Amino acid sequence: MLFSIGFHEFGHFYWARKFGMRVPQFMVGFGPTLFSRRRGETEYGVKWIPLGGYIRIVGMIPPAEEGESRRATRMRSFIAEVRGAALNDVLPTDGDRVFWKKPCWQRVVVMSAGPLHNLFLAVVLFTLTLTTIGTQVLTTTLASVPACVLPSNAATLTDDYTDAQRCSTPLVTTGPQQGQLCQAGTADCAVPAESPAAEAGLQPGDTITAIDGRPLDPTAWDSWTQVQTAVRASPDQPLTLTVARDGAEQQVTVTPIPNTVASLDGEGTVTAGYLGVSPAGTLARQSITEVPSYFGNIVANSVDRLLEIPQRIPALFGAAFLGEQRDENGPIGIVGVGRISGEVFSLSQFSGLEKLSFFLGLLASVNLVLFLFNLLPIYPLDGGHVAGALYEKARSTVARWRGKADPGPFDIARLMPVAYVVAGLFIALSALLLVADVVNPITLQ
Repeated sequence: MLFSIGFHEFGHFYWARKFGMRVPQFMVGFGPTLFSRRRGETEYGVKWIPLGGYIRIVGMIPPAEEGESRRATRMRSFIAEVRGAALNDVLPTDGDRVFWKKPCWQRVVVMSAGPLHNLFLAVVLFTLTLTTIGTQVLTTTLASVPACVLPSNAATLTDDYTDAQRCSTPLVTTGPQQGQLCQAGTADCAVPAESPAAEAGLQPGDTITAIDGRPLDPTAWDSWTQVQTAVRASPDQPLTLTVARDGAEQQVTVTPIPNTVASLDGEGTVTAGYLGVSPAGTLARQSITEVPSYFGNIVANSVDRLLEIPQRIPALFGAAFLGEQRDENGPIGIVGVGRISGEVFSLSQFSGLEKLSFFLGLLASVNLVLFLFNLLPIYPLDGGHVAGALYEKARSTVARWRGKADPGPFDIARLMPVAYVVAGLFIALSALLLVADVVNPITLQ
């Protein structure tokens, strides 16, 4: 984690120095300084709280604009104090080395470089994991083929029942008591129906190599997803599966039965096909050509998870302080990431390669989230600085088209109240995640 933070800050630092900006500090972490050393004009160091980092570039906030109102208000006094503190860093010898005097494109490059370093690291780690070590995938080899279709609320059939016993035990078929034990021969009471997969003759160990003539790579990262998609889209419609069994291939026709399931967008339910099989998992390497689609899928899922954070906060609060069940698909913090990593590395059923694949994939995911989060166009995030520079350029361009004077640098100091609110929200979310990860953690169990 600290390496990812340091690599992020190095992106800012390298390009700031490349464009001649003065950088007096390069720090990893926040709070009291644990260690520091000055080399040249820059102090390098590590601080006690490993929740971020920063570099201090001279002149991030420009002088007040000409004609700015002098009327005293609490907000203007606050902004003036922030501006004064920033300008105190500027030395008479700095000249054009201050941030706000540099061209817009150089400021955009400097502020984008940190997140782009995280993106680069994520791509490298995902590619290495995918093509060299392998990633955990759900294959198209069938791990189990239940003999019958059980209602989702058949809670009376515990793990003490064998598969044959479950499929021969009469259950209520409709109404509020559906799934409960009943006496054979009574109304609405019958043994569970045979599953479509079992009826078609599918067996554990079979490998699906094609659906309706469309070939599948049994160990590709998305092959099982293709099987699921085809089955969901085919209630009461026959599918032709090409199945490899004992070294030979054969055609099997299956007809998924209708099943009411939650919609993929999480809103309501839909009718989807049900087959009655589960896949086997394995660690498998992928072709380099699979990296773009795999990475695109990871990015899309990460964006969805980031957008879901606000709506998941109430449940997170309930898990942290009200004893409610923790959402295993909800956000976790650094402590949670460390706990799950420790669990994975302590389990003997995982091989060394599987543990390494998990670790590198986790590190890649952290870097991807850092990239996406930091590019949000909100001050004081890097994306907020980029948005400010682009707004300044657009304002200057419009003024030139209208034959007016360049209005000068955008006064980002006016956004400091926003910065404090955003920082406060981030600190509050970090604290909430910390409490939840300690008192009600997400675990592999």
